[in-house]
This record gives sequence, structure tokens and C-alpha cells, in this order.
Amino acid sequence: MSVPVLLAVTGAPWEADVVRRAERANGIRVVRRCVDIADVMAAAATGQARAVLLAEDLPRLTSDAVAALHARRIAVVALVDPSDNGEPSGAEDRLSRMGIERILPADVSADDLGRAIIDAVDSGPPVTVSHFAGGFVPFNSESVANPEAYGEPYGQGTGRVIAVWGPTGAPGRSTVAVGLAAELAARGVSTLLADADVYGGTVAQLLGMLDETSGLAAAARSASGGSLDVAVLARHARQVGPNQLVLTGLSRADRWTELRPTAIESVWSTARMLAPCTVIDAGFCIESDEEISFDTLAPRRNGATLATLEEADEVVVVGTADPVGLTRLIRSLHELRAVVPSANTRVVVNRVRSGSLGSSPTEAVNEALSQYAGVQAAALLPFDQAACDAALTHGRSLVEAAKSSKLRKGMQQLAAGVIRDLLS
Repeated sequence: MSVPVLLAVTGAPWEADVVRRAERANGIRVVRRCVDIADVMAAAATGQARAVLLAEDLPRLTSDAVAALHARRIAVVALVDPSDNGEPSGAEDRLSRMGIERILPADVSADDLGRAIIDAVDSGPPVTVSHFAGGFVPFNSESVANPEAYGEPYGQGTGRVIAVWGPTGAPGRSTVAVGLAAELAARGVSTLLADADVYGGTVAQLLGMLDETSGLAAAARSASGGSLDVAVLARHARQVGPNQLVLTGLSRADRWTELRPTAIESVWSTARMLAPCTVIDAGFCIESDEEISFDTLAPRRNGATLATLEEADEVVVVGTADPVGLTRLIRSLHELRAVVPSANTRVVVNRVRSGSLGSSPTEAVNEALSQYAGVQAAALLPFDQAACDAALTHGRSLVEAAKSSKLRKGMQQLAAGVIRDLLS
């Protein structure tokens, strides 16, 4: 039985030849010719095809569209201009980054074309999310400008991804993310700090970068277009120290549609090749929007957060040391385990102080977490408003603005635990 194929090569100089060869190829059957990716998606939704054969410059082609086709179990095969005489082309790299599993020259024979499409269908969609083991690849100003300065480990994807997440109620996720990244950088671990909070990112403000440009949104656009690599990601980031880069977040909450899950996964995969450690400030909500969506291609506001938590090697879960904050923290831990069962968590309780938890807040926190969440050891950060105010006033991290503060010492202990796990 022949494989039904959608053909989308409209406008290519070799369109007529490809159409003739596709119609002659053994084992496949062209069921529809499409003019752009919207036309392809409409035809794919009808279930009439198992593969798509498209041109490298198909209008509006993005990684999100490719991922949506793969979700429907539709193989994607691309044709590139054969005029490069077998030399690697930018088009092939771009299409590969989009997740397209088969890329062929447009002058491929009818028999080879049919075999490639059948093989792609038989193989199924590719795996798009990868996790890598540790290993440090330091960056500096030279390596950002010249990726070859990374040396032998460059491009091996050995960096680690740490997501800082927690429940609603402003428990201090951004403060912990900024503090952890700064402490890692201070210890010589080159670190990328990214703001992926789709509800209200504040990393740029905390570090005194009051601009309207979102480095993460720009990186996501590059990923959707298949042009994101280490050098491009480094250009979208801003350097705030010898060992730290920052990808600023969305300046307005209504821009959340710019952070699509597929693009975010690509950004974090590329970040693994840029820095040994990436610290991500993630949004609080992990509710799935599928039940209220009538279109599988509709954007999901929490999709970026879910993709970040699934991609992370470790999730630092932040809660507040008061009765309401602890209740939210315990519930969020159970929710996280249900939504992302594979998550490797590290619990951080912020703003520990005497008061609502009695005269022994440390014991109260540990007892509650052990009894209701099964957490035997949590990192405890003391309440230190003066240190936070100093850092916020100067637009600096605690490393620079409050070196001797109690909170900074707590951050140092947290960073030391993270490094021990990275090296183990």
C-alpha cells in the first residue's frame, strides 16, 4: 500500500521536476499539493497524509509547525537546492534545527525519494528533547565572540539546566534564581541566567537592565526559524560579569505567545552548549490548557514553563516560611510530581524567621516538609530584608551589594550544594 504524501514545493525553481518525480516514485502517492505551511497544516488535520515533502523556503515554516506535524505522526522530508554540489549548506543546518529528520537534494531520483519518505514514515518522529550529563565548558568574552575558543568540548551539549520554580504568592523565585546564578559565577562556574516567567519576569529589573528588549524572546524567534546556534544565543544574551550571561525576559505579560514550547526546548538545548550551567527563572503556573483549547496549534501560556521543567536536570522549588507559604509549597511539590514525574527536585524555603512559625521556625519547616511532602532536607534562607533592599536599590546581586549578609551566606551554601551535585 502506497504512503499518502502532501507536496509543498510551490515557487521553487525545480517545482515541476520534483512534482513529476514524486508522482513516479514507487511506494508513495501525492494526495494534495499545498502552497504554504498553513495549507499543509489544514490538510494534515484531515488525516489524509502520513508524510510531507516540502521545499527549504516554504513560506511560514517554523519549528512549531514541524513539531505539530510530528505530533500527528506525520513524517517531514525537505528538499534543498542541489546547486551546492554536495557541500553543506545553511539551509540544511536551519532545517535540521527545526527538527526535520530527512533532508535531500531537490534533484534526488524518484526511487531514492520514495525510499526516503517510506523510511521516514517507518522510523516515526524524532526525539526532540535531550538530557545530557555534566561537564564544564567555560565561556568568556573571547568565546562569546569566537565559539572556537571553547576548544574540544565546544558543541557537545554537556551543560546543566537548573529551573527555579515555585507556587504562586511571590515566594522569591527571582531572588533565588539571580542569587544562585551569581554565586555559581563567583565560584568560577560560567553561568547563563534566563528569565522565562511568562506572567511577570523581573530579572532585568533586579540587575538594573531596564530595557524593552527580551533576549529570550529573540532567541525563541531564532529557534523557530531554525537559525539558533551557540553564537546567536550568545549575541542575544548580555554579559553582566566575567562568568555570567543573562537572557532577559518578557517586558510585558501579554507577550507570552512569543515563548512557544518547541522554541524554548531548542533554546535550552543550545544553552547546554553555551555554558556549563543555565539557571532559569520559571513561571509559577503549570496548569495544562488543553481542555480549554479547540486547536492543537493554539499557543499554551504555560507551555514554556512545562517545557522548561521537563528539560531541566534539576528543579529548585522555592517556598515561603509561613503557614500559607508552606501549605502552597507542599501542594506544589505534589503537583509537580504529578505533572513532571521525572523532575529531580531541590527544595528551598525562603524568608525563614521567628514569628508565625513560632520560636523554632527551622524545626517547624523541616517537620512540615517531612510529614506532608516527604522532603527530608531543604535549604533554608533567612529573612533579610535589608540585603534584598540593598541589592534592589543598586540593581546588583547579593554578591556585589550585600557580600556579608545572612541571606548571601545562605545563597553560598545553596550554590555549594548545587556544585557538589554537578560534580558528582
